[in-house]
Amino acid sequence: MKKFLLAVASMMLGTASVQAADLAAQYTKAPMMAPAYNWTGFYVGANVGGQWGSAGPNTSTIWTPAGYFDITSVPAINTVGAQSVNSSSVTGGFTAGYNWQVNHAVFGLEGDINYFGFKGSATGTALYPCCAPDTFTVNSSVSADWLATIRGRIGFLAAPAWLVYGTGGAAISEVKGNFNFTDTFLGGASESGTIRDTRLGWTAGVGTEYGFGGGWSLKAEYLYVDLGRATTTSTNLATFGGGGTSPSNVYTHSVDIKSNIVRVGVNYKFGG
Repeated sequence: MKKFLLAVASMMLGTASVQAADLAAQYTKAPMMAPAYNWTGFYVGANVGGQWGSAGPNTSTIWTPAGYFDITSVPAINTVGAQSVNSSSVTGGFTAGYNWQVNHAVFGLEGDINYFGFKGSATGTALYPCCAPDTFTVNSSVSADWLATIRGRIGFLAAPAWLVYGTGGAAISEVKGNFNFTDTFLGGASESGTIRDTRLGWTAGVGTEYGFGGGWSLKAEYLYVDLGRATTTSTNLATFGGGGTSPSNVYTHSVDIKSNIVRVGVNYKFGG
């Protein structure tokens, strides 16, 4: 009986050892976790969108006793010369910048240069209060072909790969303005002025950016741009069909440009 029990025990221990060895050989590797998106680094990109804005071209002159105008004419000219134009166009260009990620905050510096496409013109005609039916006309046109910005960015991570940010800084563009005054009094008078001014203004806005595989990201952004007011003066009023001049009637021409920009873009971060 003892020999039988010993044999049964030996068989059970052997079977248990084999099962334990089988169990030890079977295991499942834990899945690797995808690394979180890291925003730190230098990036380049491209953007496309639209702009809509307004400009206030202005033409004014002064009255002098020895000048060409009746005293009642100057206020009328200045009223018609206060004009307004609207502009809208497609815009697009290239971006470069650098981000620093600190925990859930992202700080950055970004610059871009874009086709701006701002363009508009206005005209106004009125009767001389003193001398009807003679009239005068003021024409103006405004344009800005390109726009560059240099901006800081401060944002927070709504998720590891989702950035929400505010941005602001300098806006730079060459503002162009052309102005012309004519009238029909005794052979006609004419005057002209031109503005070519590289303006340093300001811009501010908000945006959101989403990062994905290998350093790529997509963004959507709104910017408000104010380029300030550019001004020039002229003393080239020709009178009586070109037979006379009136330099004492100094003309002042000015223009300001303000614009809203909405755009989307794609960036690639090196080392992503």
